[in-house]
Amino acid sequence: MLVHSRTRFWIETALAVLAAVLMIVTLISREWIELLFGVDPDGGSGALESGVVTTLLVISLTFSALGYVEWKRQVAVGTR
Repeated sequence: MLVHSRTRFWIETALAVLAAVLMIVTLISREWIELLFGVDPDGGSGALESGVVTTLLVISLTFSALGYVEWKRQVAVGTR
């Protein structure tokens, strides 16, 4: 159980960091999506990028909260 708990914590933390990094990249360079996929689905309006930033923020906050809960559970059990 403890190994599963630690693994879950690190996965949640890694996903939170990944989402935050992608969010920051999108804020800095909004064209990376078009460059990567070769399409411009929003016609240059920036609506897609705003949606991506919002979604990544929610994902990052969710995985951060889940990781925090898992960390607190480990501390309550007495192991870290």
